[in-house]
Formats: sequence, structure tokens, C-alpha cells
Amino acid sequence: MAAPVERFLALWGEIANLGHARALSAWDQETHMPRAGGAARARLSATLAGVRHARLVAPELGAAVERCAEEAEPGSVLAAQVREARRILRRVTRLPERLVREKAAAASHGHEAWSAARAGKDFALFRPALARLLALAREEADLLAEPGQSRYEVLLDEREPGAKEPAVAALLGELARELAPLVHAAGASGRRPDPAAARGDFPPERQLAFAREVAERFGFDFARGRLDPAPHPFCTGIARDDVRLTWRADAGDFRPALFGILHETGHGLYEQNLPEEWEHTPIGEAVSLGVHESQSRLWENLVARSRAFWSWALPRLHAHFPGARHVTLARLLPLLHTSEPSLNRVEADQGTYDLHVCVRFELERALISGALEVGDLPAAWDAAYARTLGLRPRDAAEGVLQDIHWSMGAFGYFPTYTLGNLIAAQLYAAARRELGDLDAAFARGEFQPLHAWLREKIHRHGSFHPAAELVERATGRPLASADYLAQRKADAAEYYGAG
Repeated sequence: MAAPVERFLALWGEIANLGHARALSAWDQETHMPRAGGAARARLSATLAGVRHARLVAPELGAAVERCAEEAEPGSVLAAQVREARRILRRVTRLPERLVREKAAAASHGHEAWSAARAGKDFALFRPALARLLALAREEADLLAEPGQSRYEVLLDEREPGAKEPAVAALLGELARELAPLVHAAGASGRRPDPAAARGDFPPERQLAFAREVAERFGFDFARGRLDPAPHPFCTGIARDDVRLTWRADAGDFRPALFGILHETGHGLYEQNLPEEWEHTPIGEAVSLGVHESQSRLWENLVARSRAFWSWALPRLHAHFPGARHVTLARLLPLLHTSEPSLNRVEADQGTYDLHVCVRFELERALISGALEVGDLPAAWDAAYARTLGLRPRDAAEGVLQDIHWSMGAFGYFPTYTLGNLIAAQLYAAARRELGDLDAAFARGEFQPLHAWLREKIHRHGSFHPAAELVERATGRPLASADYLAQRKADAAEYYGAG
């Protein structure tokens, strides 16, 4: 490579390492940091964020990128590196280092305040931190906005590059209109799966062993990753060879831990299979949160809730839990395809999950625009749940404090979950067309063909292609809701006689 390219990639590699250090610090804060370490961790986070920002805005990096742009052939790897670098630099060069440091510190303090508020079921303990995070998010959006671009769209674009607020709003509105009748029909059907089929004595250590067995069978490499308990399940890709998953357990029900771990396994498979040759470069990262979420949703919901999967997995469940012989296919499968309103997004069923996203989308848009004051958020949350899902939280922990995202300043994040559902459905439909009888393979415990297909179509491309183009290349058509809605309607028909 020519010297400008080498210099560009060397500078970017150092910036990537700073990002990895921030990710490791955040993972540790969730898993191992002593409770009293919050203040020191906030200072560390601010320092790392500030140093990384200074490296990104350094004139030498910008000049190296532009020299590479002069050499890049259209459609080449270098052209993609320049495109992604420019996209990132356009954002960071408009933000003062002071704001970057304040955001990092506010997110660290916000997480601690949220944790205390959630434990005490008291929103007032989180309110000042949330107000600060919102003020910083608005300031950031105002600095980054192009003419005619809303604050919320700026924040959404950070997580889902190229996404437009009106289009996302229209998509979520369409899904709400299509899904609400299915939920109503399921409720009116009178069918209620027996929750006892998944309840019993499930020691957490055995749940962990069972879930690890499945995760390894899906392809997750524990020599390059680990799994630790945390209050909120997540995946942190520190590097291709250092991917951290977290989980939490319910000793009386194996489903939250199992499906939580398999969800994070999907994220982890993406991280472990990003292109090695582009690691530490602009295109060596996942292309968007929506695509990332599609990988977790696909393995958690489309594979691990299927009849074929459980034909293989049920004997293994019984081996890990000899007292769980009451868990049978006939009793379990309806429990895995429920459509029942609930208050918890993380543990919501597929039939209602996107309605939880619709509530958050509505509220955070109002918060960012200033139409909703922070002090009025709990009441607005409760009213939105009553209107959308017919339920009211008993307390703030069950309601407005249940998610970690706003405590980290992650506004514009929630819609990517629904985009992930749509992408997963479209990818899975394409995989079934190309690979043939996946159900027969799953029943034999063979998941490698699907893993390899996803690696070829999604993982190995990193951010070489923009997200929308990547999905279209993988599936043969632009992203649409048809495959996802077809799945929802099929489940409603099979398990509730609705449709």
C-alpha cells in the first residue's frame, strides 16, 4: 500500500483500540466493578472519550483520509474505507471535545443513577441525570443537523446510518396497525398456553450449562468469548477474538436465561465473524444496529423457537434438568409463540414486542423535541402502555425505568430493534430458499449451514456495503415488512386460530 493509506490505517487502528478500551470499561462496569467505583469510572470514561475524540479530529487523520480519497478507485475497498471514515469524521469534527467528555461522564453517572432508581423503584432518583443526558443529546443533535433534519433523525442516523425519521415513523405506524388486530384476536380466542410447561426448579448453574451448549452448537466460540451475569443482558464486541456476553436467570423459569443468551449469541456470532483483514479499520465494524439486531433476532426467535430446533434441544433440556419431564413439545411450543400483552420489553413475546418499541419511539421523540418534559415522563409512559397494550405498570421499575438505554444517552436506539426484526425475517426467508430444508438440519442439531450462510451474506462484509444495500444483496430485494408480518400471521393462525 502507498504511504498515505498505511498512515490512515495506522491512525485509525489506534482510534479503534481506544474504542475497545471504552467497551471493556463499560462491560466491567456492568459485570465486575464495585458499587463504589462509579465516580472513578465516570472520570475514566470521560478521559477515554476525550482522547479518542482528539485523535479523530486531528488534522493529520483528516488529511490522510483525503489523500486516500484521491487514490481510491470507485467500488474498491479503499473507497469504502474512505466513505465510512468521512461519515464518522463528519459527525465528530462538529462536536467539541468538551461535549464528548461531558456526554461520557453523564452516561456513566446516568447509569449509576438509573441503577439506584430502578432498585428503589423511584424515578425521582434518575430524573436529574436523565435531564442532563437529554440536554446533551439535544446539543449534539443541533450541532450535527443538516438543513431540514430533525434532532431525532440525527440521533437515529448515528445508530442506523441513512435512516429517515418519517420513514421509520411510517413503518412503526404500519406495524402497529397490522399487529394490534392480531393481538386482539389472540386475546379473544380464549386460548391460553399453560405457563407451568416452562416453570419448575431450574438452578441457574444448570441453565447456564444448557444455554452454553446451545450457543456453542450455533457456532459461538468460547475460546474467543465469555458469558457473565449482569442486571441487563447485552453483548460487547471488544474485538473479534474478545466478545463478551451477559445474562440473567429466573430459577423458576428457564426461558428468560435461555432466550436471552441465545439472543446475545446472535450478536456475538456477528462480532466473531467480522472480516479479520479489516479489523481496526472503518469498514471492519458491523454496518448498523438494525443489521446487528437482525442476527440476534434470527437465532433467538426464528431458529430457537422452532419446532425443529426443539426436536433436537428437548432431550438435552431433560438431560440438564431431569425434573423437567413435564416440558414437552406439545406444551412448550405454544408458550414460545404467545401474543399476550406484557409490561417488559426484554421478555415480551414476538406478537407484542414491536408495540413496546412503538411506545418508546413515541416518548423519546417527544423528549428530544421538547414536547415532553422529563418530569412528565412516568405519567406519559403509563398512559402510553394503557393505550397501546392495555396495561399499567405497578411501579417505575416495571415501567419507565426498565430499560438501560436512556441512562447511557442512547436516544434513537429503540427503532433499530424493530428494523432488526424485519431484516431477520427477510434474511431467514432468503436462507430457506437457498439452503433447502433447514428444519431437517435443525432437528439433527445441524446449524452450521445457516451460520455459514449468514457469515457469507452478512458478517464477512463488515461495513463495506451500506446497510440497505447489504440487505438487498443478501435477499434479492429491498427491505420490506412482508416476511415479518407473514410470520406473525402464521403464528397467530397456528397457535390462536386467528389471522
